[in-house]
Amino acid sequence: MLLAFHKPYGVLSQFTPEPGSCWRTLAEFGLPADVYPLGRLDADSEGLLLLSDEPGLNTRLMDPRHAHTREYWALVERVPDDAALARLERGVAIGGHQTLPCRVRRLEPAPDLPPRVSPVRFRKNVPDCWLALELTEGKNRQVRRMTAAVGHPTLRLVRVRIGGLTLASLELAPGKWQELTKAERAAVFGGAAA
Repeated sequence: MLLAFHKPYGVLSQFTPEPGSCWRTLAEFGLPADVYPLGRLDADSEGLLLLSDEPGLNTRLMDPRHAHTREYWALVERVPDDAALARLERGVAIGGHQTLPCRVRRLEPAPDLPPRVSPVRFRKNVPDCWLALELTEGKNRQVRRMTAAVGHPTLRLVRVRIGGLTLASLELAPGKWQELTKAERAAVFGGAAA
């Protein structure tokens, strides 16, 4: 079984609460027993999260050796210039790790997303900008750390695509989930059924 979940802001990508944490968990959303998240989204990130009960899918989707793409939309402080975007694309050093090359572009116009439950910080004199980043790896808080490394901290982060499956195509509201059809599952794996 392979499920898609639109993870809202403020939810951990796990079923067990962290001691003393104010964040909610996946246990609140009526997901089937025995599924586990394939990869993670931090509690302060939103978007497409896959869950499964099938052994081996996590490695197939998340190991950078398989070059399986994931796209994130990041609202960042200030408008990055071409040099900052080029640095992101080449890869940046974060915590002793050099990130793999990725694809980056400005999203113009800004995407039409539902408002976040906890509003994004607004600063009257500091513009912001949406970026699309397509990665093949997913280190801890990688997108946030990458944008901060080039001087543009992330204010909001949404995963919008895994492989060829987009959150928009699923039309899932935040907090909703569904089992993937054969065609949706094939989209996750780039057109090859799995």
